[in-house]
Amino acid sequence: MPGETILVVEDEPSVARGLEYGLKAEGFIVLVAGSGAQAIDLARGGPRKAAPHLMLLDIRLPDMSGFDVCRVLREEGRALPILMVTARDEEVDKVLGLELGADDYIVKPFSFRELLSRVHAALRRAYGDLASTSGAERLSFGDVAVDLQRMRVERGGHPVMLTPTEYRLLRHFVTHAEQVFSRDSLLEIVWGYDSSVDSQRTVDVHVRHLREKLEQDPAAPRWLLTVRGTGYVFTQKPE
Repeated sequence: MPGETILVVEDEPSVARGLEYGLKAEGFIVLVAGSGAQAIDLARGGPRKAAPHLMLLDIRLPDMSGFDVCRVLREEGRALPILMVTARDEEVDKVLGLELGADDYIVKPFSFRELLSRVHAALRRAYGDLASTSGAERLSFGDVAVDLQRMRVERGGHPVMLTPTEYRLLRHFVTHAEQVFSRDSLLEIVWGYDSSVDSQRTVDVHVRHLREKLEQDPAAPRWLLTVRGTGYVFTQKPE
């Protein structure tokens, strides 16, 4: 999605320059931050500067971790897609990033083509064709209302802050009620890439986040149900 602004958060100058050069060559506007504090400032935007459309966030930064940056932005209600970059292929890093509200992750070393694929997929989910709506403009269940036209979610009349991926996942569920989806199919439809054991955990974390934000009792969900051995289903059937 050329023309969008990407914020690259990377403290290694050579790596940052390489990413900046490659992304600009693909038509993106690129901002670079070498610290967590600078990343937060740029992500906030302001009267004289536009907020970025997506953040590539390295975990290892000189002043704070990428996890802290992600937590601060999500606590402020900022919903830009965040792709965490980790130097280690360790599940603990991936899961912690997802727990804090990251939309996806990529492990160093990675090819630029792989990175570009993840960036395009995240932008499509948040702003492009995958974010478009059709059919009913507003759906509701319990005290939750989903405005598909404005991409807004309310619970009990109060706004619910969802990340772009959380919204995309919820939208898919509510527009396909009573259909059972495997984790693999959700990864393909919502995330846009093939599954693996690790990436299936991504689905579990995002479903749990939706339950925590929308269910009265997340431990005993009423709407987003687990289908043992298969995946998940959104149901509106009477209890």
